[in-house]
Amino acid sequence: MSTDFYQLSILPFAGIIIKICRAYTNSQEDFEDYYQEVCLQIWRSRDNFCQQCEWSTWVYRISINVCLTLLKRKKKDGKTYFTSDALPDVMLIENNAFEDESLNLLYAAIRHLSEVDRALILLYLDEKSYQEIADVLNTNANNIGVRVNRIKERLKKILHG
Repeated sequence: MSTDFYQLSILPFAGIIIKICRAYTNSQEDFEDYYQEVCLQIWRSRDNFCQQCEWSTWVYRISINVCLTLLKRKKKDGKTYFTSDALPDVMLIENNAFEDESLNLLYAAIRHLSEVDRALILLYLDEKSYQEIADVLNTNANNIGVRVNRIKERLKKILHG
């Protein structure tokens, strides 16, 4: 991967990639693997970008797809926890990458959502429009608002019992 491509096309969107990878991993090691794989796939697919959407939308889409693919592989190998499983405290502590405890709690709650719901709420938290969310997830914008409200209710229950 060229340094120029990384500096111009990936680094400005590192925050997006970090948020998505963090929501789909339970350890620092997995996070680093996912981040590296996302960057590699962005570089490999750069020639497929047809400018029908924003570059940031493309980065979101690739990041989510790579994380979902890696998560499926880990589940198939039996090396990951399902979203309905309670995560061991040691894994939650290991992945507390932010000093803000409330942010760590939010990410822990987000990891209890289904894979698609994680992507949807991350996009919503990044203040993407319903249409932008639909574009990234290849779905219809009409039901995004309803799904966001349901997810917010689930997160409240997870965070507050």
